[in-house]
Amino acid sequence: MESNKILSGKTIQALIIIIAALIVILLVFAAGMFVGYQKADFSYRWGENYHRNFAGPRDGFMHEVGGKDLIGSHGTFGQVLKVESSTLVVKGNDDVEKVILVDADTIIERLRDQIKIADLKVGDNVVIIGQPDNSSQIAAKLIRVMPAPNGLMPPAPGGNNRNQPPFPPNNAPATNSATSAIPITK
Repeated sequence: MESNKILSGKTIQALIIIIAALIVILLVFAAGMFVGYQKADFSYRWGENYHRNFAGPRDGFMHEVGGKDLIGSHGTFGQVLKVESSTLVVKGNDDVEKVILVDADTIIERLRDQIKIADLKVGDNVVIIGQPDNSSQIAAKLIRVMPAPNGLMPPAPGGNNRNQPPFPPNNAPATNSATSAIPITK
């Protein structure tokens, strides 16, 4: 008889409420751990990829930096010294020459246009992202041709001379294209 009194009434209701409250607390705790784990995982991945995506010198890629601000193990930047069918030689930091391996999967871009290795010229400024191999060569995944550091654009295919700015300087007189030697006066 006494066991029936324990299992009935207010005692059982209190026990069910306590168990339900514990289950709710555990579910909220598990949800918090899940969300916290997802945020920590995102933060970790962001931190691991930050330098791969954003590393570079503070003053831009083509300024003198002395090698202090760069991570060079997965790529390089500099001027093209030599172009061959499947390799480039690039002069990077501190005049160090690096051999870049180019294959069919390598993406080569000038501004927004994809180009071929044959379109690269000696003197082009490039940024290379790739994977180093055992012989200290870089297997390029992406090669991006950058504008010249003095603001001059690289020559377009069949286009201007490299030493000619894309637009006349502000203090240069405007000229008529039909009679380019005669300045236009206003």
